[in-house]
Formats: sequence, structure tokens, C-alpha cells
Amino acid sequence: MKHDMKALFAEKVRGFRLPRYRELPNMGLYLEQVTKYINGLIVPLGCAEITSSMVSNYVKKGVIAPPKKKQYDAEQIAYLIVMSLIKSVLSLENISRLFVMQKETYDSETAYNYFCSELENMLLVISGLKDTADTIGTTNSEVKTMLRSTTMAVSHIVFIANCFSVLKENEEK
Repeated sequence: MKHDMKALFAEKVRGFRLPRYRELPNMGLYLEQVTKYINGLIVPLGCAEITSSMVSNYVKKGVIAPPKKKQYDAEQIAYLIVMSLIKSVLSLENISRLFVMQKETYDSETAYNYFCSELENMLLVISGLKDTADTIGTTNSEVKTMLRSTTMAVSHIVFIANCFSVLKENEEK
């Protein structure tokens, strides 16, 4: 039986919400806890899991700050959530550039919350649950334009991955 891919995707994203910065764990999580936490957020969307070795590589390359006493705080977790979602559309080098630009323009909390709102906004538009994207925030900058473009790209990749997943399920029936 064929399924309406857009309708199935809409059901998946209807209640999707990333935790905002102040909702992130800040008591210090160990590497395994961080990957489990992040994967719990992104895998339901159909995104690839983040692994411990990926996180270690991001630290080694200086994309995120090293853990303190082997524990990751809310800021590092926020960066890792964003990286987990945008790694499918941007190279590690460009992710690093985007983070540098963000740090020059916004504090980590504002930037992360913008990302969450923009991603959720774009997922709703692509799924057909909204006709047009909301305007998020009041500033207008190149960084913000790049952020919206990145979340659009991520949303399209997530949609396409979900379509292929549905196709595969249909083939297996």
C-alpha cells in the first residue's frame, strides 16, 4: 500500500521541538550521555546518529571546546545538536566558519535558540503544515540569512531521507 509521504512527514514533525538553551542539561554529561541525549532528539526525525568518535573528532579539530573533567555543558551540547543536524549539508570547515560568525554576532544562547526556531519553522513549511515561514527575531544579518538557508537545506534533507525510508518500507511489504 502506498503512503502519502508528505502526510507521513507532517505527522512526524507536527510535534517536533528541540529543547531551548535553558532546557539543555547543564550539570555536565559524559560523552556517552551526550550522544544518547542528542540521538534521542535527532533520530526520531530520521537523522543519522552522532557517535562518540564524531564528538571526539569535533573537539580534536577545535570546532567545540573540550570537556571539563570529561563532562560537557549546555553550550557544548547546543553546538553538538546543531552540528548533528547540519553535518549533512555543510562541511566541518564551513560549520566552523558558521560558528565563528555566530560568535561574532550573537551569544550562544541566542544563536542556538534561533537555530531551533528556524529549523522547526522550516520543517513545518516543508511538511505542508504551514504555508509560509515565520520571521524569527528582529535583526537582519548575513549570519541570520545563512542560518535560515542552512535550516532550509537541513529540512529538505530530512524530508528526502524520510521519503526514501517510506519507499523502502513499501518495497519490503
